[in-house]
Amino acid sequence: MKIGIADTTFSRVNMGAVAIDELRRHATIRIERYTVPGIKDLPVACKKLFEERGCDLVMALGMPGGKDKDKLCAHEASQGLQLAMLMTNKHIIEVFVHEDEAKDDRELAWLLEQRTREHAVNAVKLLLYPKELERDAGTGQRQGFPDAGPARQ
Repeated sequence: MKIGIADTTFSRVNMGAVAIDELRRHATIRIERYTVPGIKDLPVACKKLFEERGCDLVMALGMPGGKDKDKLCAHEASQGLQLAMLMTNKHIIEVFVHEDEAKDDRELAWLLEQRTREHAVNAVKLLLYPKELERDAGTGQRQGFPDAGPARQ
């Protein structure tokens, strides 16, 4: 099995390196990395990782800015990632951290790393241990900030 890492130079933390570190902690798996300038380049990077580099699953890592135009670009990139999944019939784990999710640079750096690490674990589970995800269904899992927990009746 092989996991692809598509990341960007725009991010303010090396999300690709963080993902690779976490993947190696949880599985002996081959990893392919493809770095592009920004989030709108991620869909084609993911598709190339599937079609040209033989990946079974790809993580798309990016940090949209905090302005309205950045949110629009993130939405467009997300739609491209959805299309790439449908075209390849393979999962892309979208890991976006919007710059305005954090109150300052310190929290932003923490969130970029934490969300990336938690989604790397999800990628391993999705590819190698899907029953573990099934066991967590409905538990309000969140990546980065604290889990929401299940809704109470």
